Amino acid sequence: MLLQTLESQLNSLRQRCAPLAHHATLSARFDRQLFRTRSTRLQACLDEADANLSALRHAVEHQQRPQVAWLAEHLASQLEAISRETATWSLREWDSASPGLARWQRKRVQHQEYERRLVEMTRERKAQLARATNFEEQQRLLREVEAFEARLARCRHALERIENVLARITR
Repeated sequence: MLLQTLESQLNSLRQRCAPLAHHATLSARFDRQLFRTRSTRLQACLDEADANLSALRHAVEHQQRPQVAWLAEHLASQLEAISRETATWSLREWDSASPGLARWQRKRVQHQEYERRLVEMTRERKAQLARATNFEEQQRLLREVEAFEARLARCRHALERIENVLARITR
């Protein structure tokens, strides 16, 4: 039961983190006690949590009670931390950055937030489209989905350009 709960929480977090999972930050997102990864990308943290879930399953199968207790507590802490970071990532302060770098980082955060919102709006419209029964409503929702997907593509292209500028600045 605990494994199923943790697995469903991790899957839910993966979906919520999808738009920002590959975005890096300047400083570490989490304490080194919580995550061993040196990457500042949420995807690395999600992968580590997934590995801990697999280790927990293995420990449960082999009835290693102390390891099960520690892994379950550690994994729950990791999932809670990722959830908090996902909820507040747009408020993240950029530390020790030059003015030009800080401006581009703010732009990146702003575009990442746009991307997150566009992904969410697209997902909502697709769900509405799947439930729509009226032809006119289906057509309207289909046009909205296409418009959101086009905006999302432009947003991701802008993010790519911003990432390239940041890469040049930080070299």
